[in-house]
Amino acid sequence: MQKEVATPIKITNADPSALGLFGLAIVTLVASSQKLGITSGLSYAVPWAVFLGACAQLFACVQDSKRNNTFGTTAFGAYAFFWFAMASNWLIKLGIFGETLAAGVEPKQLGFAFAGYLVFTLFMTIGATETNKVLFYIFVLIDFLFLGLTMDAFGVMADVFHTIAAYAELGIGILSLYGAGAAVLNAHFGRTFLPIGAPMGIFKK
Repeated sequence: MQKEVATPIKITNADPSALGLFGLAIVTLVASSQKLGITSGLSYAVPWAVFLGACAQLFACVQDSKRNNTFGTTAFGAYAFFWFAMASNWLIKLGIFGETLAAGVEPKQLGFAFAGYLVFTLFMTIGATETNKVLFYIFVLIDFLFLGLTMDAFGVMADVFHTIAAYAELGIGILSLYGAGAAVLNAHFGRTFLPIGAPMGIFKK
């Protein structure tokens, strides 16, 4: 009787960074338009925060986990849950969960959350030096975003830091759109169609 030989099957998952970056791009473009006074209100910002900022990045997080990409998993996951939280905060502010919660809003509590994300993003910026330059500059802008949000929430030069946060967020949206396009087209054509810059080689040879 012939012995059966097991045939290994390798399952390769596509790079989810394009979808994650696209989700980040859309939500930050919408949110920055509100901060810059180009648009007003938060009602239409909520669905983009939930479905693009949160769900798209959470999907990218799960897929990066399957690819054993700790950096991508952590980054997309952390920012996905940030947008879930922000959407919930906006709904509370809009009174969706009742007048009691809306009346109990304390901006400084957000300040502590933003400060925590600022520290986290600084660590991730160090890691981004060994990914590509587009992603590195996105993280630098996210640093400025959370710096602005933190200071604004604590009432420290609120007008100045609100403006810094707004323009940093707009920059994140634009760069993330480019990064998403590069991730798709470079993989699709099998060559560098849109350059993203090589890793800096500071911490890894």
